[in-house]
Amino acid sequence: MKTNAEDVWDALVSLVMDSRTDWRREACRVTGLPFNQIRALKRIGAGPLTLAALADSMTVDAPAATVAVNSLEKAGLAARTPHPTNTRAKLVELTPAGRRTLDAAMSVADKPPHALTALSAADLRTLAGVVEQLTEPPHNAPVRRKSGPHA
Repeated sequence: MKTNAEDVWDALVSLVMDSRTDWRREACRVTGLPFNQIRALKRIGAGPLTLAALADSMTVDAPAATVAVNSLEKAGLAARTPHPTNTRAKLVELTPAGRRTLDAAMSVADKPPHALTALSAADLRTLAGVVEQLTEPPHNAPVRRKSGPHA
């Protein structure tokens, strides 16, 4: 059994990424969109974003985000609107059709992989506890303060 953090992380990432292929394929089929456009819809579905913020959240470069938004805009799923405080920027937001398309993509069942469903109830409880430890911020974490004359 691999017990160092890097190997465990690699195994977790592989489990998640390798098991999402069916969900991605079905979400693309349901919406008729390539997956990068579904990713963009999901990000802007949480609220309007600038193209730079969208690119950052998708971990793509600005031209790739622009291509995705241009396609979504052409399909009537997204719209660029003026930024309220930055006259040089535009915000990208969902249209009502974009919201319906995103809802359709998110309604696709994302079933856990067999490796997870095959675990015993006790193992699932243990795993759930570990996942909670990994995802919950510590409640009693000390606040780090700078010390010295320039704090």
